[in-house]
Order: sequence, then C-alpha cells, then structure tokens
Amino acid sequence: MEKLLQGKTALITGASKGIGRSIALHLAKHGANVAFTYLSSVEKGQALEAELQQLGVKAKGYRSDAADMKAAEELVNAVIAAYGSLDVVVNNAGITRDGLLMRMTEENFNDVIRTNLNSVFNITKCCQRQMLKQKSGSIINISSVVGVKGNAGQANYAASKAGIIGFTKSIALELGSRNIRCNAIAPGFIETEMTAVLAEDTVKQWREAIPLKRGGTPDDVANAVIFLASDMSTYITGQVLNVDGGMLT
Repeated sequence: MEKLLQGKTALITGASKGIGRSIALHLAKHGANVAFTYLSSVEKGQALEAELQQLGVKAKGYRSDAADMKAAEELVNAVIAAYGSLDVVVNNAGITRDGLLMRMTEENFNDVIRTNLNSVFNITKCCQRQMLKQKSGSIINISSVVGVKGNAGQANYAASKAGIIGFTKSIALELGSRNIRCNAIAPGFIETEMTAVLAEDTVKQWREAIPLKRGGTPDDVANAVIFLASDMSTYITGQVLNVDGGMLT
C-alpha cells in the first residue's frame, strides 16, 4: 500500500473511540505521525496510543479539552514542540444531548455548541500560526448530514454541525492564498458504539432509507479523511463531502 502521508504530522481531537479512533489508525497506516486527544475515555486513549506506536509511527495521546481555549493552546504548542510540524488537523471531538426543543435545557444547548463548535474554532485558531509558517496544511472538520438538513430532536447538534460548515468555508477563503486547505466531512448514519444502543428496528429503518442499504462504518469516514489530508486533494478546499451512502441525494 502506498503511504499517502509519510512523514506528515496529524492532530486529531476526540480519537479514543468510534470514528475518531478509526481516523487515527488510518492516518498512522498511511505513515503520519499522530497526536490525538481524549477526555473521559482514559484507558481507551492509552490503548490507542500503544496501537498506533505498533504501526511504526510516532504517536502520543493527550488528555485535553479542545473546547477550552487555554487547553487548546497548550495542546497545539506541545504537539509542535514534540513533532516539529503540523500538517493535518482533524477536528472530530463531539457530543450529543438530544431532545425536543420544548424539553431542551439551556445547558444542553450550550454544552453541545461548546464541545462541537467552540473546539473547532479553538484548535483551528491555534494551529493556524504553524501552518502559515509552513505555507501548507489541511484542516478537516467533521460535521454531519444533520448540519446540512437538520433533524427533529437535535436542534443543538444540528446548529453546532451547521456552524462547522460555515466556519469551514470561511477559513478556506481566508487561508487559501497561503496553501492551507479547509474542508468538512458530513457523515450520515455511521454504525459505532453510539448507535449500538439503538433498538434493532430503528437501525433497520435507517438502513432501509439509505440508497446503499447499509449504515456506514468508521472506516468509510476515515478513508475520506485520508483523501482530504493527502496530496490527492490539493485543489479541493471549502467543500463539504457527504459520506452518507446517498442519504441526502
């Protein structure tokens, strides 16, 4: 297999499980040195660090809250000090606090916006200096099809993921002349630990509604990340790539 990211440094937030974990492993398999963050899943974070190192790359997990600007600054500084460069940033950290608007508390709304959207602002802002210095970089923000079309019971999540899309396009316009690209990926129904708790009937209905008749896998999203991170996509910026089995078609 040709390694598309040999010698590059990648930072990914929220990588201890699900989509983030798969992205980290794919980045490493393609030769990237990987720095990643986790928050609550400490054991999973440590296990991932060991697994990545076994792939023959430099890898380190940082327990850090990307939604806290001071923590984001410290993280990015630590990564640049340890790795010497920063070529790829994947903003993946995210949470849900679902509920209909009439039952949604202000706290539920603010928590989701803070974790999902503020984290993207914080990390991107802190990484920009190094990428400007290098005159290169690929920033990949994980949004959602819910950010494109909305979803009942997810006003907070949809607002955060739609915000990521607007932010992505703005950064692409700001930094394009410096050879820094910024794109978003909008996953559809991806089967992870988060969806495993849903009733089988619900999952079956989801699958039936998708043209490809299956849920996506974390690897499906990770493959899209590799494409946008690598030189295969050097003329692509400001775009939203739906990885959704045709759900929004």
